[in-house]
Amino acid sequence: MKNLIYILALGLFIYSCSATKDRDFTKKEITANANDTVRIANDSLEYEIIVIEPGFNLFINSIAKPRGYYSQSYLENKNKFLVQEYNSRVTQPFRFNPNLYIQEINYDNFVDYGYEVNYMLYNYFVFFSREYNQRFSVPTRI
Repeated sequence: MKNLIYILALGLFIYSCSATKDRDFTKKEITANANDTVRIANDSLEYEIIVIEPGFNLFINSIAKPRGYYSQSYLENKNKFLVQEYNSRVTQPFRFNPNLYIQEINYDNFVDYGYEVNYMLYNYFVFFSREYNQRFSVPTRI
């Protein structure tokens, strides 16, 4: 009888801990999504990037190389190949995780998007490869 009471108490304790953990996770996820929406825009050219990714804002502000570290031509060259490979993975949902590669990126190699858009796009690829352990044929380094 004692063992039955201990087992029930242990089961109740485990259930209560897991239910609390799930509720806290949902609150943190909502907060992270609200705080981690980053809009990068070149209003004069009407181009923008909107990144809704938990942790990206922290990555840009603490881990990524500062603006001006890379040249615009370097970023454009990297983005050209990274976008091409990313879009290729979007079209192959049985080979690559469709939850990661959701939508193609509309990036034209012959358009000057400006430094800020190219900087943020490249850093998104760096963040994406680190966060989800994805490897591209073009190295994304910090």
